[in-house]
Amino acid sequence: MQRSGEKQSINFVILTISLLAVCYNCILAFINHNITPLTPSAVVLSEILLQVAAFTYLLTKGIYEEDIAPLLYLLLTIVLTIFVIAINKQAYIDHLRNVMIIFAFSIMGRLANERTVKLAFKISCFIVLAVLVLEIVSVKEYVALFHPAEYFQNTRGVPPATYSDIGLFRGALGFEGRFSFGLIDHRSSSIFLEQVSLANFCGVMVLYLISFSNRLGLFDRLLFFSTVVLILLTNDTRTMLIFSLVCVAGYFIYPWLPKTLDLLTMPGIIVVGFVIHALEPSVTGDNFVGRINGTVKAFLGMDLQSTIGLQLDQVGIFFDSGYVYIIYGATIFGLILFWLYASLYPGGETVNQRRLGHALSLFLFLNLMIGSTAIFSMKTAGLVWLLVGFLKFNEGSLAKRPQELSLATSG
Repeated sequence: MQRSGEKQSINFVILTISLLAVCYNCILAFINHNITPLTPSAVVLSEILLQVAAFTYLLTKGIYEEDIAPLLYLLLTIVLTIFVIAINKQAYIDHLRNVMIIFAFSIMGRLANERTVKLAFKISCFIVLAVLVLEIVSVKEYVALFHPAEYFQNTRGVPPATYSDIGLFRGALGFEGRFSFGLIDHRSSSIFLEQVSLANFCGVMVLYLISFSNRLGLFDRLLFFSTVVLILLTNDTRTMLIFSLVCVAGYFIYPWLPKTLDLLTMPGIIVVGFVIHALEPSVTGDNFVGRINGTVKAFLGMDLQSTIGLQLDQVGIFFDSGYVYIIYGATIFGLILFWLYASLYPGGETVNQRRLGHALSLFLFLNLMIGSTAIFSMKTAGLVWLLVGFLKFNEGSLAKRPQELSLATSG
C-alpha cells in the first residue's frame, strides 16, 4: 500500500505499452527508409504485438469485478463479429480490434498509478512537440528522418502525390482554398506522419488538460497547452479547433452538467447533422458542412440489410463516415454498444470525471460525424482510455473501495 508522501513506483509495463502505441508509426517509418523496406504486415504485426503484450499483462493481474463493463463490451463485440463474419462469409475484425484497444487500456488505466499516467502523457507530448517543431523549422530534415510518403506507399499502398515531390504524405499537403492559418505550407503531422492522427492527438491533450489540470504543475500545463496551440495553428484542423474552444467554456460548465447528459450527446450531434443537411443540402467537399452532408447522405442511403451487417462488402465505401462505417462493419448494435460504453463507463462523481466524461462524448461523437474512425486508432485511443480508466477508479467512491475477488487467477 502506498504510504502518504511516498513516491509512487512507475509501472514500466503500462508506460512502455502506452508510449509504443503512440510512437510505433514513426519508429517503423525510420526503419522503412534507413534499415529495410517494410510491408503492410509490419504495421499489423506491430499492433498485434502491442495487443498481445497488453492482454498478457492483464491476464497476469487478473480480471476483477471493476472490469465487468469492459469485459462485457468485448464479449458482446466478439459475438457480433462472429455473426457478421458468418452471414457474410468474409473475414472482418476491424471493429473487434478497435474494441480490444478500448478494453485493454481501460483496464490498464485502472491498474496504473498517477505517476505512470502523468509520465505516459508527458513523454508522449514532449516527443510530439519536439518532432512538430522540427517539421515546422525544416520540412526537409523532417522528411529526411521519416520519409512519410515512402512509408505510406510501402505499408498502406498509398502512392505519393504526383503534384509534389517533397516527400510528405499526400493527405498532409492540403489544397488551395482549405481552411488554414497559413503558418506553414502543409498540414503538420509530427510523429504520426499524417495529419488526422496529429489532430486527434491534440484532442486527447485537451481531454487531459480539462480533466487533469489540477493534478499538474505549471511546467506541465505550459507543455500541454503550448503543444495544443501549436498543433491547432499548423494542422489546420477545424474539428479540433471547435472542440478546443468548446472545452475552454466546458471547463467551467461541465462540472454542473449531469452525467446522464452524455447519453444525449451522440443522438444530439446526429440530429444537428440532419438539420445542417436540410439547410445546406448541396454543400459537398472537404469542408465541415460537406463532411456532415456526406455522413447524413450515407445514413439516408442505408436499408435494413446494411444495419444488421448483411452488406459487409460495402464497408470500405464509408470509411470517411464514421457512424455508417461502424454500422456496416458491426451492425447497428455495434454502434449502440459503443455509444453506451463511451457514455456510461467514464466516472461521473467528481469534477474531473464529469469534465472528462462530457468532453470525451463530444470528442468521440463529433469526430464520427465529420470523419472516419480514426478515434479508434491505437496511436491516440490508447491514451484516451488509459485516462478514462485511471480517473474512474482513482477519484470518487471507487477509489476507496478495496480490491474485489479476482475473476481470473493472478500470476
